[in-house]
Amino acid sequence: MIGGAAVALSGCVATSAEPRLGSDGKPLPQVYVISGAEAAKIPYRLLDAVNALRQAKGAPALNFNAALNAAALTHARDMSVQNRPWHFGSDGSSPLVRVQRVGYTGQLLGELISETYQTELETLSAWMAQPDTREVILDARAREAGFAWFQEPGGKIWWTMLTGG
Repeated sequence: MIGGAAVALSGCVATSAEPRLGSDGKPLPQVYVISGAEAAKIPYRLLDAVNALRQAKGAPALNFNAALNAAALTHARDMSVQNRPWHFGSDGSSPLVRVQRVGYTGQLLGELISETYQTELETLSAWMAQPDTREVILDARAREAGFAWFQEPGGKIWWTMLTGG
C-alpha cells in the first residue's frame, strides 16, 4: 500500500456523507469507483499531470504508446491475479519481457506499480514522493508512456505505468 499527499482529488466517488472511522479514530479510505465514463478520462488526466511535472523540470512531454499501454494493462491484471504488487509476472516475466511481447521496439526506461484504493492523481503524488519512482516519471530520456489499471470488484486498484524512449 502506498501513501502520500494528494495532488488532487478528482473523480472520487464518496460512499457516504460522514467518513467512516477506523479503530485508530482516523477516517477509512474512500473507495474510488471507476465508472465507464470516468475510465475514458483517467489516462489523459494522468498524462496531463505527468507532463506538467516534467515540464516544470525541463523534461520533454510524454505521449502514450499503444504497445506500452497494452503491457501496462496486462501487468495490472496480473498483479491482481497474484494479489501482490511487484514487477514480475505470474509467469516470471520481467517488465522488459512484457514490453517485448507486445511489440514495443523502443527502450524500456521504467515501470511504476501500485496497489491502492486511491485515485490516479493520488497514486501519482505517492510516486512523486519517493526518489526512485519520481526519477522514472521525470527521466528526460523518456518520450513515451504506457498506463493502465485493473479494478477489482471490491474496489482495489492495481496501477501500472511504463516509460520508454
